[in-house]
Amino acid sequence: MAHTHHDTAGHTHGSRHCDAGMKRRIALIAVTSVLLAVAVFIEKRFSPDMLAMLAIYLVPYLLIGFGTLKEAVQGIARGDVFNENFLMSIATIGALCIGFLPGAESEFPEAVFVMLFFQVGELFETYAEGKSRDSISHLMDIRPDSAEVERDGKILKVAPEEVSPGEVIVIRPGEKVPLDGTVIEGSSSLNTIALTGESMPRDITEGDEVMSGCINLSGVLRVKTTKSFGESTVSRILNLVESADSNKSRSESFITRFARVYTPVVVIAAVLLAIVPPLFSAGGFAADFAGWLHRALIFLVVSCPCALVISVPLTFFGGLGGASRKGILIKGSTYMDTLSRIGTVVFDKTGTLTRGVFAVEAVHPEDFNGHELLHLAAHVEHFSTHPIGEALRAAFPNEATDGCPISGVQEIAGQGIRAEVAGRQVCVGNSRMMDSLGIKWHDCHKIGTIIHVAVDGRYAGHIVINDMVKEDSAQAIADLKRLGVEKTVMLTGDREEVARNVAEKLGLDAWHAGLLPADKVQCLEQLLAGQPKDRSLAFVGDGINDAPVLKRADVGIAMGGLGSDAAIEAADIVLMDDKPSKIATAVRIARRTIRIARQNVWFAILVKAAILILASIGLGTMWMAVFADVGVTVLAVFNAMRALHVSRS
Repeated sequence: MAHTHHDTAGHTHGSRHCDAGMKRRIALIAVTSVLLAVAVFIEKRFSPDMLAMLAIYLVPYLLIGFGTLKEAVQGIARGDVFNENFLMSIATIGALCIGFLPGAESEFPEAVFVMLFFQVGELFETYAEGKSRDSISHLMDIRPDSAEVERDGKILKVAPEEVSPGEVIVIRPGEKVPLDGTVIEGSSSLNTIALTGESMPRDITEGDEVMSGCINLSGVLRVKTTKSFGESTVSRILNLVESADSNKSRSESFITRFARVYTPVVVIAAVLLAIVPPLFSAGGFAADFAGWLHRALIFLVVSCPCALVISVPLTFFGGLGGASRKGILIKGSTYMDTLSRIGTVVFDKTGTLTRGVFAVEAVHPEDFNGHELLHLAAHVEHFSTHPIGEALRAAFPNEATDGCPISGVQEIAGQGIRAEVAGRQVCVGNSRMMDSLGIKWHDCHKIGTIIHVAVDGRYAGHIVINDMVKEDSAQAIADLKRLGVEKTVMLTGDREEVARNVAEKLGLDAWHAGLLPADKVQCLEQLLAGQPKDRSLAFVGDGINDAPVLKRADVGIAMGGLGSDAAIEAADIVLMDDKPSKIATAVRIARRTIRIARQNVWFAILVKAAILILASIGLGTMWMAVFADVGVTVLAVFNAMRALHVSRS
């Protein structure tokens, strides 16, 4: 069967062309079936001579087989002689001619049936391939057609490529977000299903980041763009999708190489099967040649490697499509192989297992009102751009509107900030600040960044700020353990006590703290060296500093929502919604895909081997050959389509 190339770009045109091709093929199969039935009726009713029968059967044969014969001739002209079309052409022409040999029975209907079922098999393949392509091409729908940009007080509709970073775009309800940016006016809900696989809309308001490719559901948004179209989320995804089938898995590469060697070997074996045994026949070459030629023709039809050449790549493409529907972009089927053999998963901490956003975890007042403590600290940090200042302001959101006067703001390098709030002197900072002021303070039993507060020279208490662990991080580690992953490790540049706290919360096997990017690579090298040969190692990260480690791991997994461009570029797999729990889903999809591909390989080989043996000893029939080729291919294609459905994975 003709091996096809998956081109996800321009899928709309491709799917229309595919639909038209399928309708034409169905019509051809129907007309050929009627003409074949008529030919069989004429043969049975009128018993014409051999030449007349050949002429009658040639009509349906050429109608259904012309394309296959043409491709076989074109293959020979290109130097690609030994392909499926060549095998089918030789076998069916031989079946048409065998009746003219002395002592041989005619096989005209069988010749037409082989070609007919070959086309039926291609029909199923086209359908399955269309479904597989659709599973990835839904991502192509995220490409925006235009952007409305504000220029000189007017709103202009332009191509997204023409919008520069820093310009303001307007996005109305029902429109796609054309570029990445920050909301400067308006609030709405975004449909992110095409990017993340999550059906729940995401609420956004002023100050929130928006990713291109989402659909604006309700309010009008004014967004200040942060990236050009070429660097935006939507462009990165489209590039990933268009190159998704360029990295072939080991199984696919093996099948391609196997078919290149296997097919000429089969043709030579069939020629030898037709010629050598009659040479040693007691009745003479001519007497036995027809019988052995019949076996050789069956041998050729059975040997056609369609089921392997088609179903294995189709299985992987289906797996890639199924994963994309879950918001998991896998850059090629080669990473399916690696992912299915994961033995160790190594995580970055910040932005991967944690949100990468500081938040107030606890307020511990000392002879002071807790609410008032937070209120004063948030006011002192009113002008701060530091993440800690942002965390304090976020914990007391009405700080900006309560009209409390702030004056005399003074930042003390390496210590904190001092300011006068509503007539009170408030100092917010670390223990060094308290020491410099001669204020007695005490540490906290909680792990995190401890912010001490003094009011009018008296210790008022402290606030614990932490990078919050993601809701599904613990679930992610537990799921990986259930899948048989032997080791989970965390690498971080953070302090030892913070790393230990996160690792113990999540149930990680090991952690390494205080690491620079070069140290992370060194740690990974040691883990790779201790890894068994049949197991692979995955690294999961999101930052620019993770790019070298992502490249060095057997398989690199990046957070695609908030992850840096460098990390996404270096990774082999991208999780579009930043959820670590998707790693276990990706492993399950990879294992299921590999399992289906192996089922197809073994099923095809075993059935073909059984019928080849029967054909070689004279017990095989052309009908068995048709099942061994087309029947096995159709069953393998249907099995391959299971890779698309990952809801239970």
